[in-house]
This record gives sequence, structure tokens and C-alpha cells, in this order.
Amino acid sequence: MARFLKPLPVGALAAVLIAIGSFGAGATRYRGGVLRELDLEFLAYGHGRSVMDVILTAGVILLVAAWVWLWRTRPSATTAKKAVWAWAAPLALSAPIMSRDVYSYLMQGAMLRDGFDPYSQGAAINPGPYLWEVSHDWRNTTTPYGPLHLGIGKAVTSIVGDNVTAGLIAYRLIALAGFALIAWSVPRLAHYAGGDSAFATWIGVANPVMLLHLVGGMHNEAVMVGLVCLGLYSCLRREWCTPGIVLIACAVSLKATAAFALPFVVWLMVTRRARATGAEQRFVALLVTGTWAVAVTVAVIHAVTWFCGSTWGWLAEITGNSKVINPLAGPTLAAELITPFVQLLDDDFHYNEALAATRPIFSILMLVGLVTAWWWFRPKRDGGDRDYAPRLLAGTTAAYAAAFATNAVTLPWYYASILSLTGTFRAPAWVGKLATGASVVVALAFTGSGNHRLYDMWFLAAAAITAVVAVTSAFEDPAKTPSPARDE
Repeated sequence: MARFLKPLPVGALAAVLIAIGSFGAGATRYRGGVLRELDLEFLAYGHGRSVMDVILTAGVILLVAAWVWLWRTRPSATTAKKAVWAWAAPLALSAPIMSRDVYSYLMQGAMLRDGFDPYSQGAAINPGPYLWEVSHDWRNTTTPYGPLHLGIGKAVTSIVGDNVTAGLIAYRLIALAGFALIAWSVPRLAHYAGGDSAFATWIGVANPVMLLHLVGGMHNEAVMVGLVCLGLYSCLRREWCTPGIVLIACAVSLKATAAFALPFVVWLMVTRRARATGAEQRFVALLVTGTWAVAVTVAVIHAVTWFCGSTWGWLAEITGNSKVINPLAGPTLAAELITPFVQLLDDDFHYNEALAATRPIFSILMLVGLVTAWWWFRPKRDGGDRDYAPRLLAGTTAAYAAAFATNAVTLPWYYASILSLTGTFRAPAWVGKLATGASVVVALAFTGSGNHRLYDMWFLAAAAITAVVAVTSAFEDPAKTPSPARDE
């Protein structure tokens, strides 16, 4: 019995519970689905759904506990990798959880397949089996994702037709492929940059946020982050950065936020071509390499757009989902804090007025944060490209953090870009602790169906206490800080 009371099998059990509960309390289909085919549809309604929700929630809590417990044992890189796949395997068999976005992916692909433009038309223009599964909030909205996203959806729906179940299976395989890229790249990035491969895998791959939202939720961040991580590794390991830029450009053609990594790749190229030279030569190198990176990126996106039969309309729709409101986004949180105080002076002041003011302010702060991160993490004049590796990864992480803290909309799976890189470089202890605590709160905040508890004061209080306990427990022994000596 003792061998089963270890974090790895406990986490696997947790994932099994989540997978079981997902078919009744996950982001299940409105019409049809596995339960209907098995004549178990009662599990998706009333008391049956309540039972399944308890099972799923218990699984999430247990998975978070197993994850924290795993780091308490100071696992080797090999053990951390085993945990990743032991926990991911059951989730690969679950129904969609914590978001209905995958149904929108299928719908948008079917729109492009059927001759509609998802950048100017909402899903309701193309009635059919996919439309019935799309969240009501998104049936009349355009998509903010790039041409590769639409191309993947078009390919999937062209192969499976209007079979929703087959489409979900296809997207699960795509998400797993992206997740596998992350799992492969992250420890290698850490090893190259002098980080701890075990810690990097634990915080950036085995993390419940990564597992629940990339594997379970099948978000396209799985592929985007996988391509970015692989692209960064290619740039660091190869003298010629162009193949890595191509990979990152493909990620940009999926979702625009991948572009935040490119400025740091430009710094890497400057380091390689203008080592220990004067300011004028370095400026020329910056201009030349920056132009080349932009040219390659634009060329790749253009090629992807043409190949997928899409358009550049996504550039105008990047902020199209701004109607999403939750306190994970800086402007939303600021508006919610400001509104009650202003209303003490003006009874006619409304929350939307505050939000309309905070969003443009935070957009400016985002630009300032991105530029600051890029400049702060520039290479040292006397350092080589190997010396710049940890600064490149730290800078990219900081840029993502600045962007998502100030973005008009921030959702849990956005953090995959930050978490995947957090452990790849040696950062101050507070960075790992902050990432751990935030991961605990975010992992617990969302229900299986996709609703969140971020406006529940009792939950927030309990989550905050849980996060503090988790961080204290995971990092309680300062003598056992991450060490590259455990890289395996």
C-alpha cells in the first residue's frame, strides 16, 4: 500500500477522477455525446451531474495536492517526466473540461471549409452540428486567432465532416502533440541555460494549469507554446536562428502573442554577430537582424495564410473577445477596485465607465512593460550567446507576464506561455514561489464546465490560504533549492 501513497500514483488517480467526472460535469455537448450513446445521460443533469461535479472537483484538488507533494520529494528530472505522462494519460481520455473553446475551434474550421470568413462573420452564419455546441456567448462573434488556427480547423472538419465526436478526438491528438513539444523542449531549454530540468518540468509541464487547460481543455496554446519552446531551443542550439524564427512565426500565425519571444531572438543574433564591438556596429547588427526576423516572420505568416486559404483579417480581430470579464485581467481588476470608491462620490458612476478608462491605460502599460523587458534583458556587451541564454528566457517570460497582466482579457491557459519558461533559467526564489501559488489558485478557480469562482469571496479566501500552505510546503527546506545536479 505504501508504494501507492506517493505523489505520482496519487496524481494519476486524480487525473482518472477528473476524466470520469468530465463526462457529466465537464464542458459536455449540448446534443449527443458519449453519455447519450451509453444511455447514461442522467449523469449530466440534476443529482447525477452534482455527483460527477464532486468527482471532478475532488480530482482537481487531489491533482494540485499531488503536484505540490511531488516537489516536496525533490524529484529527479526523470521522475518529473514520468509524472507528466502518468497524469496526462487519463486526461487524454476525458471530455473537454473547463472551457467550450474546442467547439468554437471546430466551428471556425467548418466555416472556412464551407466558404465563410470567420474574421468578418459569426458562427451563426453556418448552422449545423458544430454550431449547436458553441457557447451562446460566441455564436455571433468573430475569431481573433490566426490563419494556422483556421487551417487546422479546416483540415480537421474536412476529414471528419460534421462528426463532433471525431472532431474532438482529432483536436485532442493535436493538443497532445503540442503538449509533447513542450514536454520535450522545456527540460532541454533548462539544461542549456543552466536551470534545473527537474524544476522546469515540474513547474512548466506537470503543472495542473498546463495539464487541465492544454490537455483537458485542448486549447490552441498547446501547439503555440510548443512551437515557441521548440523555436527558442533551435535558436539557442544552432548558430543560424532562421529555422527557430520559422517555428516561432508559425506559432504567431496560430496566435499573435507568440510574437513576444521574437525581440529576444533578435538580441541573440546581435550577440552572435557583434560581440564586444562598438555601439555603432551593434546598432547596425540590431537593425539588420531585426529586419531579417520581421521579414522571415511576415513571409511565413503569408505562406501559411495562402496555404490555409485564409486572410489577414485576424489582425483586426485580435481584441475581438474583449467582452470577457474576469479579474485575471489587470484592467478588469483595476476597474472593480476603482468603481466602489468613485461611487461614494458619484452615484451615477458605473463599472463600464471605469473599464472603458482602464483598458486604454493598461494598453499603454503593456507597451511600456514589453519595451522595458526587452531592454532590461538585453545581452551584456562582454558576454557570448551561451551567456545570453538565461537572459533570453527570462526576458521572454517577463514579456509574457507584462502582457497578460495588462491585457484586456486574460484566461488561465494564457499562463502556459509564462509557466513553460519559468523554470528554464535560474530566477530568484520568489519567482518560483509566486508561480506555484498562482498556479494553485488558477487551477482551483475554474469548474469543469468552464465557469469560474473568481468573484466568490469565500473561495478566494480559501484559495489564498491554500496557495500559501502549498508554497510553504513545497519550498519549506531552503537547503533543497533546485540544483542542476539532478538533471538526468
